Amino acid sequence: MNRSFNIKVRKNSGEVVNFSFKKLKKSLNHSGADEKTIEQILNYISINLYDNITSDEIYKLAFEKLRDIRSVFASRYKLKKAIDELGPSGFPFERFIATLIEKKFGYKTQIGVIVKGECVEHELDVLVEKPKKYFFIECKFHSGDKYISNVKVPLYIHSRYNDVKKNWKKDKPLTYVWIATNTRFSEDAIQYAKCHNIRLLSWNYPKGDGIKEWINELKIYPLTSLTLLSEDEKNKLLENDIVLCSELKENDYLINKIGISKSRKQRILDEIQELCNHKNNLDENKGKS
Repeated sequence: MNRSFNIKVRKNSGEVVNFSFKKLKKSLNHSGADEKTIEQILNYISINLYDNITSDEIYKLAFEKLRDIRSVFASRYKLKKAIDELGPSGFPFERFIATLIEKKFGYKTQIGVIVKGECVEHELDVLVEKPKKYFFIECKFHSGDKYISNVKVPLYIHSRYNDVKKNWKKDKPLTYVWIATNTRFSEDAIQYAKCHNIRLLSWNYPKGDGIKEWINELKIYPLTSLTLLSEDEKNKLLENDIVLCSELKENDYLINKIGISKSRKQRILDEIQELCNHKNNLDENKGKS
């Protein structure tokens, strides 16, 4: 099917760009949907496009169609929004980042550690212990993707790091600091971080090695990615310190606790099983030219 549309799309940032079937197909590939399903969704969206459509509207069209076809496809497709739903306190996001670090590198982590700096006391979001050193991660969580962490963020965190380091009294040295966010970093924030050896981590940064790629590699999914739970049910589980799909599977008695029926419970557990074990098209095509 020839899809040479000249449709303008309004992004959340307010920027207006040309609609791209190629970019949409790439994002649908991450859902694990097969080629036939992806083609069906692209055809569906093509007949619902109009000039000046928002990126959110396109997302909703694709998400709802994926959910109708197979819920696990929709769960994988909504991963970015699922990260944004780990709020509003920010603590679930800290737990999620700590788990990613543990699984990817095998390091030990602690959350919400209070330490004394040279001048003031600090609460470190995630303290990471490596074999011969420590580093800590400051997590900047924001509801919605319009917020950009500008240069003030690494400036502030760099000063906290310096204060903590001057009074560091643990058995191994504190060597550097990371900043993790669910949104984006500005160019000057990236430039400052590079200059001072501060590691930045966001959904798409570093390119090819951001949170998105880590999730796909490690198969670690936030509870909020599940499509068979209501927002209220997700919030109740988050209040019980359940952040990951795998944690819900290991503590499935909590599904009963929040009033979910036996039949729904099994469907939820089946979705978790399929979500955590499913390979997407990009995994299967890795290494192919």
